[in-house]
Amino acid sequence: MANDARSSRVTVAGGTVEGRIRDGVASFLGVPYAAPPFGPNRMLPPQPVVPWPDVRDAGRMGPTVPKGDYPPVFQRLFLEEEIEGEECLNVNVWTPDPGASGLPVLVWIHGGAFLNGSNSVAAYDGSGFARSGVVCVTVNYRLAAEGFLFLDDDASNLGLRDQLAALEWVRENIVAFGGDAGNVTLAGESAGAMSIATLLAMPSAAGLFARAVTQSGAAANTLTAEQGLAVSTLLAHTLDVPHTRSAIAAVPPDRLVAAASQVFAEIQTDADPAKWGSLALSGLPFAPVIDGTVLPVHPLDAARAGRSASVPLLTGWNRDEDRLFLVAANMLDAIDEAALFDKARTYGLKPEAIEIYRAARPGATPGDLLAAVGTDWVFAIPALRYAEARVAGGAASTWVYRFDHLEPADNDGFGACHATEVPFVFRTEGHDSVRALIGARPSTEAAATAHDAWVSFARTGTPGWEPYDTTRRPTALIAEKIRVVDDPAPDERRAWDGIR
Repeated sequence: MANDARSSRVTVAGGTVEGRIRDGVASFLGVPYAAPPFGPNRMLPPQPVVPWPDVRDAGRMGPTVPKGDYPPVFQRLFLEEEIEGEECLNVNVWTPDPGASGLPVLVWIHGGAFLNGSNSVAAYDGSGFARSGVVCVTVNYRLAAEGFLFLDDDASNLGLRDQLAALEWVRENIVAFGGDAGNVTLAGESAGAMSIATLLAMPSAAGLFARAVTQSGAAANTLTAEQGLAVSTLLAHTLDVPHTRSAIAAVPPDRLVAAASQVFAEIQTDADPAKWGSLALSGLPFAPVIDGTVLPVHPLDAARAGRSASVPLLTGWNRDEDRLFLVAANMLDAIDEAALFDKARTYGLKPEAIEIYRAARPGATPGDLLAAVGTDWVFAIPALRYAEARVAGGAASTWVYRFDHLEPADNDGFGACHATEVPFVFRTEGHDSVRALIGARPSTEAAATAHDAWVSFARTGTPGWEPYDTTRRPTALIAEKIRVVDDPAPDERRAWDGIR
């Protein structure tokens, strides 16, 4: 292995890759972990990586999977790259020393509603973890119909199978980067966190990671087989092709991306619970499906049954999650009392519960209250119920956090909204690409606090505060410092008892 001030070579499954060393961190970008998912491999389970005969340049990000654009209101907040090429099932690796051994490993599964995102996003630069002595791996996986089309056949949940293939690649190859294959923490945000809760329920994922982190996404967002078939039927109708895998796989990727985006928009617009069930409220038509094989049972049921009992978990949410969606769409100030109560009713929340939220927020507008209610419905309550299910199932310790850094005045009204914790966790809070979301003057102290908790969890299996229980409910409120509070907002939490 050559290792100098400019480059470093390691050998992995498939061949030798040459990365770059900058500021004491070696990076190896765009390394394939599976064969290109096109041609005869299109919309089928991931196949073994295709070997390369020569030294492969790993100095730049690899191709991204077929994906659409974020809705226009989010595009300035989540800057995406679209990198052409077929070898899109790839990983990026950052390490402090490829010649080391036994370093802890953090594997990152990105978010994006199972429609968007990639491992090339600047906020996911793993250099900060490498500088803290942790090998960081970021993963691409197939999205939308390419990754989550359900036809009740033997090729369901392909995006999850991609994630499994990437974890198997880590197990077999991470030692070449100085990592310990037995000390892998799997972390993800939003759809990435939902994926991880699902992986914890999958027998095929057992033993591939030692601990897990789910950020702003818990175990509630899966589809039944019936819902999956309804989505694929709508997709086939939109494409005007037969409702078969071969017919849909024959559609060019760009056309399939456009059709999947159309299905996504149609379901979100026609959010009829009588037609779509729980999908009407989650709004995620392409998501893991409980197929009885790859994913045998609902992740919550798996947790209650102790399926992930040996895997410690760090889980949580951001204080102002739902402000992302209301502020970006310029809807926060348009919400009046009638709209507040109407929306809360769709969640199943009783009118008197709104007054509980109001009493805790003097001077809050109806939009502010709806943001708080929506945050709990989509993010906080599912995270707590997942933690409770794990406690009931006798699982290894579970830690709960709430990310509280950033006030609405810091970042044009967003506050500690969805995804704001990510650059703090990665120590990419200074990247230009995240300014629109977290503001121009993010706290380096808050970033150090969040990052250090994740590093501690990856190194030692504890983030530094007490594990969760259903008596005291200790919760770490993360800002410039960590403050542990027993059962923050208990009245609001209890308002959701019996709902869903």
